[in-house]
Amino acid sequence: MTAVPSPRSEPAGPSRTGRTSLAAALLSGALGAAVALLATRQEWSEGTATVAGGAFPLTAKGSDVTGVPAALAVVGLAALVAVFAVRRAGRLAVSAVLALSGAGTVAAALLGASDSTALDEKAAQASGDASATVGALSHTAWPYVAAVGGLLLLVAGLLALRYGRLWPAMSGRYERGGAPRPRRTAAQADPDRPEELWKALDRGEDPTGA
Repeated sequence: MTAVPSPRSEPAGPSRTGRTSLAAALLSGALGAAVALLATRQEWSEGTATVAGGAFPLTAKGSDVTGVPAALAVVGLAALVAVFAVRRAGRLAVSAVLALSGAGTVAAALLGASDSTALDEKAAQASGDASATVGALSHTAWPYVAAVGGLLLLVAGLLALRYGRLWPAMSGRYERGGAPRPRRTAAQADPDRPEELWKALDRGEDPTGA
C-alpha cells in the first residue's frame, strides 16, 4: 500500500524576500537619516583661541564644520519615500539617489572629523587676528556617528537597488492628484428620443404619461 503524498504549497520565496528586504530598507534608511541629522547638531571639535585675557575656549558643531551630511540625509530620506511612488526605471534611479546620498554622507562626515576650518574662523573672530588659528584642537566621536548614519542610508539604497522590483508601488488610483479616479457613470437616456419611446411601449408603459 503506497502512501499518498500530501500536497505541498508553493514556496513564497520572492514574496518573503521582498517583505524582508523592504522592512530592512525602511528601518535602515529612516534610522540612518535620523542618526545623521542628530549627529550634525552635536559638538564635533573643540579648542582654544589666544586672546588678551588668556585662552578662550571654542567649540564647533557638525553644522558649523559642514552642512553636507545633514543635506544629504534629508535627500536620502526623501528618496526612501519616493521609492514607492515610482516604478521600473524611476525606482532604479531613486534607489541610486538613496545609495549615493548615503555614500556622500559617509565621505563628508569622515572629512569633517579632522577639519579645523570652523574653529580657525572662530579663533580669528575671538582674537581679532585674521591669521589666528585654534590651539589645543580635539575632536569628538560625533562625526563618526554621522558616518554610521550615512552607512545605514547606503545600505537602504543598496537594498532598494537589489530588491526594489519586489516591493509594492503606490496604487494607480492615487497616482494623479492624490485622489481616487472618479468612476464613469452611464449617460442618462433621453425619454424624447424615438428609440426610447419604442422601448417604453415594449415594456407596456405610456411614454406620454406624466
